[in-house]
Amino acid sequence: MEVIDLSIPGVKLITPRRFNDERGFFQQTYQYELYADAGITTRFVQDNWSRSSKGVLRGLHYQFEHSQAKLVSVVHGEVFDVAVDMRRSSSTFGKWAGELLSAENGKQLYVPEGFAHGFLVLSDTVDFMYKCNDYYTPSDEYGVMWNDAEIGIEWPELENLIISEKDKVLPMLSDARVFD
Repeated sequence: MEVIDLSIPGVKLITPRRFNDERGFFQQTYQYELYADAGITTRFVQDNWSRSSKGVLRGLHYQFEHSQAKLVSVVHGEVFDVAVDMRRSSSTFGKWAGELLSAENGKQLYVPEGFAHGFLVLSDTVDFMYKCNDYYTPSDEYGVMWNDAEIGIEWPELENLIISEKDKVLPMLSDARVFD
């Protein structure tokens, strides 16, 4: 397993080992001991699966009282996946890290607590899977606008976007609830 620390401390790009042969491939998507050796000792309690079509932009979402660390991956299709540091006391507050995740490359992104998370679907459809260390709590849902110039995410494609009504009215970073 290869683990790369991205530009924001704590955000990691993980490439699990993949074993290919004429039948296809085998890839272990999670094993606690391997991830702990890489510095990820998070106890995951919930797995989520979403399916979206090309141009769907989901995010940027986070929970505050029930902040979630996430281990995200794609099992079909491709996304541009983004984590934004929402911790005001951090030297990287308001900065983002993003990576292409696909079924083809098998990569995962580890997003620590205190970050907003979102993704843009680049393939015709995507099946997106992620583990969380705390339960989804609808009353604790927050977000920040995907196109906030202060954050400056460099999305790879912005044609024919499909964005939920809820995500269209998220606050800018300057007005968002943030972690201390």
